[in-house]
Amino acid sequence: MRTHNKESQSTMTPAMAMEILKDGNKRFISNLKFNRNLLQQVNETRNGQWPFATILSCIDSRTSSELIFDQGLGDIFSVRIAGNIINEDILGSMEFACKIAGSKFIVVLGHTKCGAVKGACDHVEMGNLTALLSKLQPAVDAETVTTGDRNSKNSEFVENVAGINVRRTVSEILQRSSILNEMIKGGETGICGAMYNVETGVVDFFEDTMIIKNKKLSHESFV
Repeated sequence: MRTHNKESQSTMTPAMAMEILKDGNKRFISNLKFNRNLLQQVNETRNGQWPFATILSCIDSRTSSELIFDQGLGDIFSVRIAGNIINEDILGSMEFACKIAGSKFIVVLGHTKCGAVKGACDHVEMGNLTALLSKLQPAVDAETVTTGDRNSKNSEFVENVAGINVRRTVSEILQRSSILNEMIKGGETGICGAMYNVETGVVDFFEDTMIIKNKKLSHESFV
């Protein structure tokens, strides 16, 4: 499996980048991962990097983007924070990844049984974690389907909140970053929310959040 270079990145479209990620996850769940020479990739990327995608995911130890999308060194920018939330630092990192380094696709990747989401559902307060979980609270409040047992013991409630949080994060990226918004409108970069199932390894891409210019799945209302 060859390492991405400047040419392969520059000729890739957002739609192609999404398909590479989807195919990689299919290989992962089938246990048919590409055979990569990682030391060779270290050598091939010593003078630069040309990642084709940027993944914002949780710090959960089970959600390594390189593994679940079967990618190697230099293939993706992996941005990780509990609850896959955003702040100015993360937005700046994503702007660098896309505008400066040429990344073609952004994925906001939540996951099932998320500890941060559970903490927000239980209104946990503890040190600096309090401020982080407060960023998940709007997703908790937006879940209006569940009337009883609105806590972490209710798995359906937790997963509903996790999905809402992914969708809200996609929307916030577009609202808070004019750079990324313009790139997505111009077709330079695409974006999508997704959910990783920690029991099966499957990534479910949320088509209602997918924005890829000139594709039927594009939803301009998010921009």
